[in-house]
Amino acid sequence: MPVRLTVPALLLLGALAFGAAMPLTATSAHAHDTGDGLVRVASPHSVEKTIGRLRTALEDKGITIFADIDHAANAAAMDLEMPATHLLIFGSPKIGSPLMRRNPAIGIDLPIKTVAYEDDQGQVWLAYNDPAYLAERHNLPADLKPFVGMRKALDGFILFAVKK
Repeated sequence: MPVRLTVPALLLLGALAFGAAMPLTATSAHAHDTGDGLVRVASPHSVEKTIGRLRTALEDKGITIFADIDHAANAAAMDLEMPATHLLIFGSPKIGSPLMRRNPAIGIDLPIKTVAYEDDQGQVWLAYNDPAYLAERHNLPADLKPFVGMRKALDGFILFAVKK
């Protein structure tokens, strides 16, 4: 069963990370617990508000948004129904380029993707690939500076998007 982090649990993990000798972040702490490489964080907001808050956090830091895909709207355009599901693809060449120089195949997973979706019980989740999972998947050391930067940035963006 995938690990699903609530905002208080994510905040606690982040707080613990600051006191640890070895950095431990919300994104890296559960890389293997999910079994699928995804980190899922509960949001108290709607899918659209969660994505809007994430977009604001990204834009405020000058992060490039490469794609904004509203899967539910695309389905509706084809007369299909699906729960609210929205994908943002974003990143920074400062983080991605050094990783792609080390292993070009990581380009399949970069730029970073986050998806906000509503589950069968009406709970909204914000999910993304754990940077530690990406490192393992592409046979790169998880402690490379770009992965460390990615984890730190994602922690901040995700916390902003899901805070009340």
